[in-house]
This record gives sequence, C-alpha cells and structure tokens, in this order.
Amino acid sequence: MNMNKKLFEQVRNECLRDLSKNGAPTDAGLALLIDEKIEKAGENAWISLSERLRLREMLFNSFKKLDLLQELIDDPKVTEIMINGKDRIFLEDDTGIHRWEGHFDSEEKLENIIRQIVSRVNRRVNTSEPIVDARLPDGSRVHVVLPPVALDGPTVTIRKFPEPVTMEKLIAWGSLTPEAADFLKTMIRARYNIFVSGGTSSGKTTLLNALSAFIPAGERIITIEDSAELQITHIPNLVRLETRDANAEGQGRIDMSQLLKAALRMRPDRIIVGEVRDRSAIDMLTAFDTGHDGSLSTGHANSCRDMLLRLESMVLSGVDMPLEAIKRQISSAVDLLVHLERQPDRSRKVVEITEVDGMKDGEILLHSLFQFDREKGRLVRTGTLRHPEKLKRAGLSL
Repeated sequence: MNMNKKLFEQVRNECLRDLSKNGAPTDAGLALLIDEKIEKAGENAWISLSERLRLREMLFNSFKKLDLLQELIDDPKVTEIMINGKDRIFLEDDTGIHRWEGHFDSEEKLENIIRQIVSRVNRRVNTSEPIVDARLPDGSRVHVVLPPVALDGPTVTIRKFPEPVTMEKLIAWGSLTPEAADFLKTMIRARYNIFVSGGTSSGKTTLLNALSAFIPAGERIITIEDSAELQITHIPNLVRLETRDANAEGQGRIDMSQLLKAALRMRPDRIIVGEVRDRSAIDMLTAFDTGHDGSLSTGHANSCRDMLLRLESMVLSGVDMPLEAIKRQISSAVDLLVHLERQPDRSRKVVEITEVDGMKDGEILLHSLFQFDREKGRLVRTGTLRHPEKLKRAGLSL
C-alpha cells in the first residue's frame, strides 16, 4: 500500500483512455496494456522493478478483480475481512483482528466493488434494499449493508473459505477427538439425520463440509443454501441450489422453502441444507422425515437444547400447528445434534454430540453421547447410542 498514489492514478488514467476507445480486452490483453503504460511512465521517472511489479498487480486488480481488497483475498492467512466504511478496514488472521493500512479513496469506489460482487451472483443492493448476502468465486461469503442502515458508510464482511477443511485437519486442530470423528463418520454412513448448531463463526459450515466427505460417492445429493458455500467435490451426482432475491419489480424471489419442495421431486438420496433460519424449518423437517435419511443441516443456537427450541420457534412462525405436533416432528426428523463453540483463544471446538431420544410428557428427550470436558480440554465420551436401528440396517457397528 506504499505505492505512489500519483503514479498509480497516472497509469490507470492512461489505461482508461485506451479502454474507452478500444473496449474491454482479454485478461492477457489488459496485462499487456498495463505493461505498456508502466513502461511509458518509466521513461520520465525511475521506477524500480519491485515497484513495477507491485503497480502492475494493483492496476490489474483495480480493473479485473476487487481492487485493493484482492491482496487480502489472495492472502491465505486472512480468514475474515471487515470493512466499516471506506477508510476503516479490519482483517482477522491467525494472530487476531487487526486494522489494515489500506483504504478506499471514496465511498463511490467501495460501492462500485460492492456492485461488482453482488452482480456476479445475480443479486442487487441499493438504498431501498440495503442488505444482501453474496459470495465470491472462491466460495467466500459476503454480507453487505449500505447506508442509510449503515451509519458510517458501506459495510462489508467477507468470510473466507480458501479450501475445504478435512476431518483430519479438524482433529489436528483439536476441534474434536479421533473417537468422535469416527463416531460421526459411522453415523453419516448409517444415514442418521444430523443437525449442526453453534454461534456465529463457530465453524458450522466447516464441519458440515467435513461431514459431507463421508457420504458415499455413488449417492445423489441435493444442496440448498442462501449463498452457496459448501465445497463438495467427491459426489458426481450433485445438484446445488441457491435462493434468489426478487427483481426490481418485486418478482422472481425463490426462497429456501421452494427449493426444499423442488428438491423432493429430484429423487435425492440425501438433502443438505446450508443454514435454516426461518419458517423453511418445517419444509426441512418434512424432507428429513420423508425417506431422505442421512440428511444434514445447520442452525444458530447456544446449545443442542437451545437448537431444538429455535427449531420449534421457526416452525411456529410459518405454520399453525400444535406445539406437541411440532416437537414430535422434530424428534422424528433429527437423530443427532452436534454443537460447536468458538473458544476465547479463537479456536473452534465441538462441545456436544447428543442423540435425540424420543418424546416423554410432551418434551423432546436428549441423550448425551460426547461432552467437552473443560478440565481435560477435550471431548469425552459420555454415553452410548440408544437407537442403533439405522446402524443395524446398514450393517455397521460402533
């Protein structure tokens, strides 16, 4: 970010003049044009080789990628980028959260980057609809809030998912024990329905990706997400569905409930629902409970018990059903709950694995299988599976 601003603007303006006359070139053509303009600028002022390379990268990013943000996107150590207006950018890496030295010259420039991001996934954001979720080509999650809702200027939060995290990596990081990982692997293969819960940035999607790697490659899988984040690469027969916002006329919105209903007509072996957060919970439970054993989903909650309460609330917000009937559907559809927490040291750990143990006196019973022991600092076995029917059908054992 120490590049001479005047030199950058001079070369960029030269490039823009050519582009306005000749139109948008290919990536290779743009790189060649930039090199020509840098060479020309070097005739009047000495530019070191390192400065030329840096200037070339910054100019290319400003035209074809995400301008100054591309440096952070490309840095594998950066896990989250937080933009609080044009001149306050923070990043999170393995050492914590820091303020970054870079900044946008104007809110207009930042808004142009935002429009570029959301347009790639056929979404829109403006003052009348100032909040939007989108994603980058590498799968990174993007959340945007514009003024007047964001009081200090356009706000952008980018959660990076640079590469799929395997179960082996989670074990190495101490997120769960090999015993718990083997248990979950067996549960996936035996087609138990599993719901992953946790708070913000606790690692729900990461664990969901790791669990999905245990699904046999010969199955047909349908994934349903608000913003596509899952990175399932070993399933050939994979259908990925993503919700869509309404157009400028207020038409064409496709929500998660519609996608769940559509998925049931696609002959899936399993359905994976990214994050359920509204009345679509009833459609998710119906899908889980109608012959699609082995399905997976995630949700925000503070514990396994709290996740059940939140599911009840979400279903109640969408349908008029007796609460006991809702509880019975949840207890029938969900076999296991896995809960994650983000620790004070920023590590993410599985702290509960719980079996749904049916109903009694109008309440859903839970049976603890693994619990995080704070003194030992790891997940410990606390019980044995009480409902092994699916294990037996699959010819598996623990």
